[in-house]
Amino acid sequence: MKKTVYLIGGTMGVGKTAVCQVLKRRLENAVFLDGDWCWDADPFIVTDETKAMVMQNIVFLLHQFIHCSAYDNIILGWVMHEQSIIDTLLQSLDREDVTTKPISLICTEQTLRARLQKDIDAGVRTLDIIDRSVARIPLYTKLDTMKIITDGKTPDAIAGEIKAL
Repeated sequence: MKKTVYLIGGTMGVGKTAVCQVLKRRLENAVFLDGDWCWDADPFIVTDETKAMVMQNIVFLLHQFIHCSAYDNIILGWVMHEQSIIDTLLQSLDREDVTTKPISLICTEQTLRARLQKDIDAGVRTLDIIDRSVARIPLYTKLDTMKIITDGKTPDAIAGEIKAL
């Protein structure tokens, strides 16, 4: 059976995790990999070495899911703000009998600020996230991905749009 790998990117706070969790339940035989799980460190150190490591971790896990007969739909949610990240993942994957769907979730700055502030108020994120996340919004419009606007939509509605692709 042909498998589908959904590469769902978006800036921090756009709703990737919520959408991916709903999508996992709406697709048959689905599994969700949150890319952040492959690089959850304290301190969070960004170097060429750690960037290569996280890519290797993600590719390894995606291959495990692709080659497991239990799963037909594999979902990766991660901050994929550069085309080189998406290209590296696509070039690294065993894509025989696999369809890939690179998708960027995007929203307005106003929506993003409101979502992040809600997380900050809840103690889930720190204040510095807003400027870093807002700065990445324009990067997603330049990517070779399907774009889904999330403003005013529930994770369920967005997951429905993705499922219909």
